[in-house]
Amino acid sequence: MIEVENLSKKFDNLIAVDDISFDVKEGEVFGFVGPNGAGKTTTIRMLSCLISSTSGNAYVDGFNINDKSDAFKIRKIIGLIPDNVGLYNELSAYKNLDFYGKLYGMENTKREENIKYFLKMLGIWDKKDLLVGKFSKGMKQKLAISRALIHDPEILFLDEPTANLDPSSSKTVRDFLIDLKNENKTIFLNTHNFAEVQKICDKIGIMNTKLLRVSTQKNLKELVWGRKTVVQLEKVTDNILNALKEASFINIGVSGDRLSFDVKNPEKENSSLVEAIVNAGGRIQYVTKLDPSLEDTYLEFLREND
Repeated sequence: MIEVENLSKKFDNLIAVDDISFDVKEGEVFGFVGPNGAGKTTTIRMLSCLISSTSGNAYVDGFNINDKSDAFKIRKIIGLIPDNVGLYNELSAYKNLDFYGKLYGMENTKREENIKYFLKMLGIWDKKDLLVGKFSKGMKQKLAISRALIHDPEILFLDEPTANLDPSSSKTVRDFLIDLKNENKTIFLNTHNFAEVQKICDKIGIMNTKLLRVSTQKNLKELVWGRKTVVQLEKVTDNILNALKEASFINIGVSGDRLSFDVKNPEKENSSLVEAIVNAGGRIQYVTKLDPSLEDTYLEFLREND
């Protein structure tokens, strides 16, 4: 659905995006994460044909972003929530959506149905006749989300879609994105919110001008941390540690009365691990796997690749 090949963008002497390649399959939710200034928004702007690339190429549903006639077709089939909402402050919420629905050539009845549906879904139907200039940042963000979806696009580019939203509204948007995922929409999500990434993304791209890694959450965690078993003991003793070393367990981490171990196959190795500890007189309180947060994994990955 989205194919990116050696794409770069340079502003004067600043390289904002440096030779990135990746793909997003139909129906995938792709999480694009990285520090501020990493080139995430610039990438979205190129893929949605708002700015040109310096070199490389990309295809959105088979259309070439560097072809002027294809760029017009891309704009018709995508929905975009930009980093700057760009609404018409002198128009009401309803008229903003009505304008964009007409711009996409929507039939009257369908356009009216979608306007009502999205404004109700995001809790601003009762504000439909207010001028957008009087809206709060959060209300404008909700309206921008409605605008991106008004024409029922198959591909969504979302640049910080829950920015400026309160926790309840953020959850509403996340739940709605999950519904869209279940409808097989393709979603390109630029966010700093790891709760969003963890709950809805199939694949993650870590960006810092260059694309450092594209992987699933599971594979990214294993790449950074490996597979580890954690054992909480009543008390860690030298006798236990010696017994574990004799049993060839390596990279034993000790934190108070908690031990951690590198394991390649925990389903097989954990039973030997428990047996060695018990035979050495250890009293086990619980055994679990190391499950670091996605945010901790991301930060550790950036640190290792600095």
